[in-house]
Amino acid sequence: MAGGYRNIFKIPELRSRVLFTVALLGVYRLGVFIPVPGTNRAALAQFFESSGKGTLLGLYDMFSGGALLRFSVFTLGIMPYITASIILQVLTVVVPQLERLSKEGETGRRKITQYTRYGTIVISAVQSLAISYSLESMPGVQDMPVVINPGWGFRMLALVTLTAGTCFIMWLGEQISDRGIGNGISLIIFAGIVARFPVAIFNTFQQVGIGELPIAELLGLTLFMVAVIAAIVFCERGQRRIPVQYAKRVVGRKVYGGQTAHLPLKINMSGVIPPIFASSLMVFPATISSFVGEDRFPWLAAFNGAMRHDQILYNVLYVAMIIFFCYFYTAVTFNPDDVAENMKKYNGFIPGIRPGKKTAEYIDRILTRITLGGALYLSVVCVLPTFLMVRFGVPFYFGGTSLLIVVGVALDTVAQIDSHLLTREYEGLLGAKGGRIRGRRR
Repeated sequence: MAGGYRNIFKIPELRSRVLFTVALLGVYRLGVFIPVPGTNRAALAQFFESSGKGTLLGLYDMFSGGALLRFSVFTLGIMPYITASIILQVLTVVVPQLERLSKEGETGRRKITQYTRYGTIVISAVQSLAISYSLESMPGVQDMPVVINPGWGFRMLALVTLTAGTCFIMWLGEQISDRGIGNGISLIIFAGIVARFPVAIFNTFQQVGIGELPIAELLGLTLFMVAVIAAIVFCERGQRRIPVQYAKRVVGRKVYGGQTAHLPLKINMSGVIPPIFASSLMVFPATISSFVGEDRFPWLAAFNGAMRHDQILYNVLYVAMIIFFCYFYTAVTFNPDDVAENMKKYNGFIPGIRPGKKTAEYIDRILTRITLGGALYLSVVCVLPTFLMVRFGVPFYFGGTSLLIVVGVALDTVAQIDSHLLTREYEGLLGAKGGRIRGRRR
């Protein structure tokens, strides 16, 4: 594997792409530490310590790499862009005009990307105003408010600064995707999550030093972490391959087709979107109550008590929502009818299945079955942190959405680097013959 990494710097184009990606990720991390003027960061940090955990603010802070805790120019992170992209994908299925645009090739995709950017600006502006209002209503520390000079001046400053920060991150992600290596948006989220790992590891070893966490328990936890990562890699690369036969056809004096291929259906077609949606909806009541106040509404306090991470009701609803969003997002992004139509257009068919409607029904039936397995896998990984904390008292979260993003983005980035090496007849990163990542062999 070390030889594979050395091969990266033997290819000028790949070397420049990797260095370009690292440089832009460094710019992103630098912007996380630039605060928005007019706030008391000490008071904001105390509020997060007491009320931010387990709320939507804590979730946003995790995806932004700590930017929300510092109220930096990158506070909103890339989440508005992701939200706008998901909304456009859903509308593409519902609105006929957008559906026609998506089928017009590169021109249509550029138009949809432009709409996504406009949607990102609108969502960022709304969220900026909401966050500025929330900061003004937060209690201060030692008679010092979170916002030094509240009012429309601060709100407009926050709106312009945070919206511009999100647009800049969106531009960084697009530049990484075009001129770097890997998916830029995913790598930005990856960088924000990974940046918090050293602190969690340091706190863990600190607890070992003071005797709160025995060394034997730490070793067992480490082995368990390795096993969980291996399971995630196995499931993320897992796919059901449907054999497809292409009939021979004669064009002029040449004969085309007559070969066998396969249609790969991933176990987890929806990626990390279901846990993100489910987490946002599950922590929404706690976020509202943190601003409204539980003292005014006793029933709200009882509801929040039942919706804590260590309660059965919370985890049951969380799993149910993950399963629902797995099926929903898969249905939005993958259309068996279109796949069957394209196969029929190129004289392809599944052995034993009639082309057209029967093929679409067959693909849909298989996709429904494997999506259930993928949804259960996501559910297990996402409830794993709660199980570890409640049952074994693990001092930090391991698992959930953050781990899925880290492992998934790492696999995709390594796969892209591997493809660059293989096209130039270099050994892949894994150092195996053929250099292909397991699960990607054809």
